[in-house]
Amino acid sequence: MTPLRVLLVDDHALVRSGLRALLEALPGVAVAGEASTGREALRLAADAAPDVVLMDITMPDMNGLTALEHLRRARPGVAVVMVSMHADRAYVDRALGAGARGYVPKNAGRAELSAALGAVAQGRTYVSPAAGDVPLGAGLAAGEAAGGVEALTPRQREILQLIAEGHTTRDIAARLGVSVKTAESHRTELMRRVGVHEIAGLVRYAIRVGLVSAER
Repeated sequence: MTPLRVLLVDDHALVRSGLRALLEALPGVAVAGEASTGREALRLAADAAPDVVLMDITMPDMNGLTALEHLRRARPGVAVVMVSMHADRAYVDRALGAGARGYVPKNAGRAELSAALGAVAQGRTYVSPAAGDVPLGAGLAAGEAAGGVEALTPRQREILQLIAEGHTTRDIAARLGVSVKTAESHRTELMRRVGVHEIAGLVRYAIRVGLVSAER
């Protein structure tokens, strides 16, 4: 039987090591590679040809939700399972809405990880009971669960994360391959969309919706 090839994506090496140990104990599963950012995951997915991607949400450079949307377009046959510290149902809905096939907490054990992989390999969706019973929007600011970040385009979310990580407009333009003027236009439209008027407000917003960590 051909093993199920799994790509691990998390910015913490210890988390990746723990997931690798769990996966290597499962029959019929092979680790296809490891990535520490969403952008790196997109590059590796093209070469490693995984069947499933286990991916964190909050990561530097490109978060898991943005990477998920890019991955769906580039490799629509790959099933993505989000592995996150966030148990809020709003994060689950956001991930599933973006195209994830599964959602498990970072403290999941081998049995649950096996169940999630088995479900998505058969074309089904798996949501951990630990996340599935949490009330919608329990941990987000009012209004964010129903809209907010979901109304942003993938490019706007990418720019929001880069701004929150401290990159200058010139840095962002270079990373995205656009002019400084274009990057400034994206930033202005982003501020209008989320209703803030300064960089500090964008940073606080990015932390609230889980694009970056407060401990960055």
